[in-house]
Amino acid sequence: MPRHAIRPRSGRTCRRIVGIAALLAAMMLPAAAQEEKPMTAAESDPVALGWMVGAPPPADKIIRFTDPDYFSFPKLRWTVCHFRQLMPTIGVGRGLGPLRFFERRLDDSIDALTFTPLGSDKPMRFSDSLAANYTDGIAILHDGKLIYERYFGCLDDTGKHGAMSVTKSLTGLLGEMLVAEGGIDDKAKVATLVPELAQSAFGDATVRQVLDMTTGLHYSEDYSDPDADVWTYSAAGNPLPKPADYTGPRTYFDYLKTVRKEGEHGAAFGYKTINSDALGWIIARVTGKSVATLLSERIWSRMGAEQDAYYTVDSIGTPFAGGGLNAGLRDMARIGQLMLDDGKQDGEQIIPAAAIAHIRAGGDKAAFAKGGYPLLKGWSYTGMWWISHNPNGAFMARGVHGQAIYVDPAARMVIARFASNPQASNAANDPTSLPAYAAVAKYLMAK
Repeated sequence: MPRHAIRPRSGRTCRRIVGIAALLAAMMLPAAAQEEKPMTAAESDPVALGWMVGAPPPADKIIRFTDPDYFSFPKLRWTVCHFRQLMPTIGVGRGLGPLRFFERRLDDSIDALTFTPLGSDKPMRFSDSLAANYTDGIAILHDGKLIYERYFGCLDDTGKHGAMSVTKSLTGLLGEMLVAEGGIDDKAKVATLVPELAQSAFGDATVRQVLDMTTGLHYSEDYSDPDADVWTYSAAGNPLPKPADYTGPRTYFDYLKTVRKEGEHGAAFGYKTINSDALGWIIARVTGKSVATLLSERIWSRMGAEQDAYYTVDSIGTPFAGGGLNAGLRDMARIGQLMLDDGKQDGEQIIPAAAIAHIRAGGDKAAFAKGGYPLLKGWSYTGMWWISHNPNGAFMARGVHGQAIYVDPAARMVIARFASNPQASNAANDPTSLPAYAAVAKYLMAK
């Protein structure tokens, strides 16, 4: 999930570098912090604004990876669909197998469903919530059939969009698959699998603690702090040539070796992207394949995907396992359907049922409660998925700026959404997203 460029601070070379991993700066920092009231979805539509149109585009409509605001609102509304034009990537091939098309039973009455946003007493129509959340695309499946599909802004049904931290959930899913199959012992210490991490904070953590993000790491993702660790991490992950005087880590792997321990592993949930990249290294070391290759071989090429996907990478081609996936909307819905159907599709067990059962059961609620998510009371986190523990057993993958795969087993419903909300934190999306998803589930269960 590439975030916007790092703001420089004099005397610190690493912050003079535009960082791919700074995408994850989007986790906490509102991209439109400089605006009290950002442009509406209609006003910020990238097509209407004419970003990157022309041969060449007008100078004031050009977006480059080296621009300090390439991922700031409103430019981000174009960028989320065009990362491949801006930076190096590695593909996730769909293989040569047949496409698996969804049966279409579109239900436009979903637009008129109403719900009450969290913290409000005024009802909202489902269709109005899409603009409120700067939705770029949304697809809803019911019993495996496509019942609702909308595209806006930079996205259409042939395009790809940044999945941001939804990427983490696919990295976690690959990890859970290997655990279920016996390829990884989740009780094993990380250092036994990746000796290079023995002296880092990860060394004495278990694979399970990495999967559940209960590691004790000295790592700050406070993007308002110019000395936060995220800036060094971002510089390490930047694929562009480093300045001559740069002396810091040069890859994701190099950076992970420098992370120091803080607190005890297993004590509390702490959402830190570097856990996902550590898991990506574990997966690569155990299987001999990058997360991009393994995702292609194990899932993407077997589920009838419509399109190849891709990851952004660092300077040595390492996929950004914490946020670099870009894919088509319906293919993200296919992932959700596999999760709903216990990993089975057309009689073939693509994902071990035990891996999905573990995720759906959830993690340590007490540990999660220490993470500070007031809108997600009673939730938990495991396998890099977010578990609601609501009566329907809903669980989801979540990414900044509004990316989501939401699975509701009781309603037999999957919602996949891409968005480009100017506010990065999901706290900006959840008040109108979570009750909207629940309203659709209730409607489908009553049919």
